[in-house]
Amino acid sequence: MIRSLLRPDRRRSRLAEQAPPGPVRDYFAVPLPGSRTVADDLRLLAVDIETTGLDPRRDHILSVGFVPLDGLVIDLSGGTHLLCRAEAEVGQSAVVHGITDDALTAGVPLSEVVERVAAALAGRVLLAHHAAIETEFLSAACRATHGVPFPVEVVDTMELQARVLRSHTGADLPPGALRLATARAHLGLPRYGAHEALTDALACAELYLAQVARLSGGRPVTLKALQR
Repeated sequence: MIRSLLRPDRRRSRLAEQAPPGPVRDYFAVPLPGSRTVADDLRLLAVDIETTGLDPRRDHILSVGFVPLDGLVIDLSGGTHLLCRAEAEVGQSAVVHGITDDALTAGVPLSEVVERVAAALAGRVLLAHHAAIETEFLSAACRATHGVPFPVEVVDTMELQARVLRSHTGADLPPGALRLATARAHLGLPRYGAHEALTDALACAELYLAQVARLSGGRPVTLKALQR
């Protein structure tokens, strides 16, 4: 309880002391964008994770894709796709994402996946569609490999899409209205193949830019406004 009440900057300082030397500790040492940072100046990292299921307590990360955004520009040169060396069999989840056990034998260890994400996320806000999946799996992975949780600042494009559709909870919308592909189609973006981590990260980044343009009405919009 006491830890959860710490101010975010103090909590990050404490985690930097607890984390082993390396990219995870460095991530905690780099300040995050302030709540008044406007979208034009906001540095984000669009992230997508493919897993064996939805429960970070028993399911496993299979792949991670991410691409940075500097303000309203997507930096394609920073796009990265990582396969995670298998800690368990893929099982029936392969039907969804197409990742096989054989493919994962060429993957990198989970500890390296965590460190690569931490290095790319330093000084940035995590951007994801239904971001609870990414944040919960990353934090569980960081606890397992580095002994500390992985708190992040988040902008969630699924929540932004509910605002685009003038919904307060999403419960009043048709089924599937907030899915990534449906949200992109609503804003006139092209259809991409689903469940490939880097493609989904890029799809999320593009959706975010369209949402900011729609929600801002041409006026500056801050990180705080994007997270409300």
